[in-house]
Amino acid sequence: MIDRERFPIDPWRLVETRYSDEDLGVTETIFATGNGYLGLRGNQPEGRHAQEHGTFINGFHETWPIRHAEDAYGFAEVGQTIVNVPDTKVMRVYVDDEPMSIDLAELVSYERSLDFRDASHNRSVRWITPSGKEVLLESRSLVSFTDRHLVVLQMTVTVVNADAPVVINCQMINRQDGEDVYGGRPVYAKKNGEEAEFDPRKSQRLSDRVLEPQEYWQTERRSVLSYETSSSGMRLAVVADHEITTDNTYTSRALVEPDIAKNVFRVDAKAGIPTTVTKFVAYHTSRGAPVSELIDRGRRTLDRATAEGAEAHFTRQRAWLDDFWDRSDVKIAGQDSMQQATRWCLLQVAMASARADGWGVPAKGMTGSGYSGHYFWDTDIYVLPFLDYTSPWWARNALRMRSAMLPAARRRARQMSEEGALIPWRTINGEEASAYYAAGTAQYHINADVAYAVVKYVRATGDEEFMAREGVDLLVETARLWATLGFWRTTPEGDSFHIHGVTGPDEYTTVVNDNLFTNVMARFNLRAAAVVVREMAERSPADYRAMVSRLNLSADEPERWERVGNHMHIPYSEAAGIHPQDAQFLEREVWDLENTPDSQRPLLLHYHPLVIYRFQVLKQADVVLAQYLHGRQFTDEEKLADFDYYDPLTTGDSTLSAVVQAVMAAEVGYRDLALEYFEHALFVDLADLHGNTSDGVHIASAGGSWTALVSGFGGMRDDDGRLTFDPRLPVTWPQLSFPLQWQGARLDVTVRQREIAVAMRDIEGTPAKTTFSVRGEDFTVAAGESVAVPLTHHGPVIAGKPCLKKRFREDGSPLEAAVPPESPTSPIPIHELTLDEDVMRVPTNS
Repeated sequence: MIDRERFPIDPWRLVETRYSDEDLGVTETIFATGNGYLGLRGNQPEGRHAQEHGTFINGFHETWPIRHAEDAYGFAEVGQTIVNVPDTKVMRVYVDDEPMSIDLAELVSYERSLDFRDASHNRSVRWITPSGKEVLLESRSLVSFTDRHLVVLQMTVTVVNADAPVVINCQMINRQDGEDVYGGRPVYAKKNGEEAEFDPRKSQRLSDRVLEPQEYWQTERRSVLSYETSSSGMRLAVVADHEITTDNTYTSRALVEPDIAKNVFRVDAKAGIPTTVTKFVAYHTSRGAPVSELIDRGRRTLDRATAEGAEAHFTRQRAWLDDFWDRSDVKIAGQDSMQQATRWCLLQVAMASARADGWGVPAKGMTGSGYSGHYFWDTDIYVLPFLDYTSPWWARNALRMRSAMLPAARRRARQMSEEGALIPWRTINGEEASAYYAAGTAQYHINADVAYAVVKYVRATGDEEFMAREGVDLLVETARLWATLGFWRTTPEGDSFHIHGVTGPDEYTTVVNDNLFTNVMARFNLRAAAVVVREMAERSPADYRAMVSRLNLSADEPERWERVGNHMHIPYSEAAGIHPQDAQFLEREVWDLENTPDSQRPLLLHYHPLVIYRFQVLKQADVVLAQYLHGRQFTDEEKLADFDYYDPLTTGDSTLSAVVQAVMAAEVGYRDLALEYFEHALFVDLADLHGNTSDGVHIASAGGSWTALVSGFGGMRDDDGRLTFDPRLPVTWPQLSFPLQWQGARLDVTVRQREIAVAMRDIEGTPAKTTFSVRGEDFTVAAGESVAVPLTHHGPVIAGKPCLKKRFREDGSPLEAAVPPESPTSPIPIHELTLDEDVMRVPTNS
């Protein structure tokens, strides 16, 4: 999947040994750096040729009116799009007044890397100038984890074999409102040499000016640019300091204008004598503070940073990441390629979430503009589990974002004629921003996904204080919605509760009745809310009274939620022997995926939604995901039957799918298939398997790779507050090891072919012992000790993979598999789309 000469295997680095402009967008993404607040795409420091010169701040967005071709009550009215904030990565080099341009330069050697140990972006280039001078260019940069507002960039230039005049031109550029003269038009991803076709996964692009200049100035080597967004009213200040270290003589000059600042160093370079320029940059944003205050904050950030010096920040970053890897690193013995990819994925999650500090985790992190910087359900189901068990404070912060947005979710529920709260399908500021309801806002399951994330976090950490103060509010308000959204049905068999007109995770099947995933998750949400409220009344009366007061909770509500949950209809077909994905799913025609050409994938780019909606075909695992998240509610036989039925219908067009398919394939016995799905999830970005890595990292898939390893192959579950293991180690893997934090205990788990060992670290402030189970047998491990449990097998083994068998409707009539003819119309070139034309895109998720 990967050119290993160009990208060699290194367990602790992502390395590129040859420059290419054929996949600029992909390499800009996979070499990006960030800290959860701020992200820099992996652009070359010359700041010239690029697909997207991207610098993004979590939550910093512009708004714009959504114009629907046919409007209706309750449609989202205001779009939200992440803003490309001023680019400070640019450090252009000239030798003999000849510019270094990476796409044209004669290079003797080239290497750049993303170092997983300190999250630094590094490059070393030997350039032969047109006059024959050899120049060594060494650069490194980091986005600080310890100071969320700080970026450190450094360039060292050495003319190896001659004296020469050297210029290092450091710039800050507002690219959001126009490329500089060297930037040109963005280079869009191409397919078969042609402009990329319409792709709804890409970001909206705003045609009007976004960043309105405010205060800007230059003093000595400090530059300041500041802005306010035209519509959302958010404010931004960028402050940069510059230092030069050299034994060569030099002069400097500076320039500042509203959209660009320059600090230029002219050096009389002697052969072999290096010149290093270090740029310290501070980004500060606010929804309310004036730009003058943001500038003051940036000045203070840089005063501290420059006083400490660049090396101190690189050293501190390494120590911070040493601690991260100590509590997060998953080790796969004997699999260096997978080890490299796993660490890259886990680092991506850290760079998307660690310093979000009040904001959420965007679907692309801060690595690109894909999905417009929005938050989806991805975070709650695919990212938070990794954080729960390794960095729980980050998980808490992400959940607090959901809590902070409850007022807007309550307003949305009222608008949709429901009680409680309806969490937006896609958002940045808390308001619904999805312009397409069928595969967007109809996905009410996000309410239960957030509730699930709250319970899972508290279950893993024991953080009852968060539950009492904020978590219970999310549970209560989401439960209230389910109780009014559905309706009761009375039959001779008894009463049942049904939910109609919703869409599950599978966006190829929309606006259906009794979607199984939705009903299973809603049942959990309702029961969990009732349990938490009752437990709070018993254990913490003061917290309970405060909650009742602020939520106006009536005494009979928990009982009503529990009754609804207990009578929730869970579809099952006796005739087919499976759980239908929804009430009508088995009546649809069957899409023959096996005979669908690769040229017609993903389906969403080649078929009108209505064509897709008429078939039994899945964008991602739906029923299978429900059975992973709530495995104790289904028998082993049901899981196998459902996996066999749905796997041949699942396109995997969503990057979220392979993760859960890997987990459940391992559980039911498809050992080789589980490994295949895991590799797909692991390399989805590094190998650009979905063709859109150029828009940013698929953060949920990156986080899901941890789930596939720990829950899939490690067999870890935490149902009902109990830590359990039932390993499914691939036969070619001698060992899998991973750390876990479980209710305050720090555990190290090692799975081998013949045993599983759980060790508990002896750390001050943690419990003296903890309990876990392996295949139904309970064990207790004490601090400083280890317990090894023999394994006689790694679950059932089924060869091959499920295939598409003859299928029948509920009435017994046969269904024939078919492939609809592809549309003969030409794709819409992506570069021709403006915001006005873009508003009705199908805003699909991952």
